[in-house]
Amino acid sequence: MKDETLKTAARIALGGALIFAGISHLSFARREFRAQVPDWVPLKKDDTVIYSGIAEIALGSAIALAPKKQREIVGNFAALFFTAVFPGNIAQFTGHRSAFGLNTDEKRFGRLLFQPVLVWWAWKSTRK
Repeated sequence: MKDETLKTAARIALGGALIFAGISHLSFARREFRAQVPDWVPLKKDDTVIYSGIAEIALGSAIALAPKKQREIVGNFAALFFTAVFPGNIAQFTGHRSAFGLNTDEKRFGRLLFQPVLVWWAWKSTRK
């Protein structure tokens, strides 16, 4: 498979995953996502989940549909977004909060290791 075809598939898959995650923030997984909101966030947990869901839908759409000239900047925003929400994963781990089947410290720790993969995926799939 050509490198460009692979990047396109990876970019569209990431965009689709973000859109799905955003929709789940606003609907069936809202309670689960509240477990990831750190206590120090100055907004209500539910509001934070809603706002981040809207951001994920917008970001996923932008990644999937951005013209070639804009893909790198959109990828940078996605990488920054994945970095910005990482404290939520840390809060879930340190607070021993079960959500999304992450019901042990080992599973929650494993989830921490996946976040850098998302940052890399966003960055790599949007580069020339």
